[in-house]
Amino acid sequence: MTVIVVLIGCSFLIAVGFLLAFLWAVKTGQYKDKYTPSVRILFDDEKEIKQ
Repeated sequence: MTVIVVLIGCSFLIAVGFLLAFLWAVKTGQYKDKYTPSVRILFDDEKEIKQ
C-alpha cells in the first residue's frame, strides 16, 4: 500500500514539474511566433558551398 502512495506522490511531483515548465515557456514567449515555423521549410539554408 505504501508503494502506491509513493508512486502517486512522485507522479504528482512530475506533473507539477511539467506544468511549471509549460507555464515558463508560455511566459517567456516560446509560442508567440506562429508564422515562421510554417514557412521555414520553403527557404534554402544560407550556407555557401565552396568549390
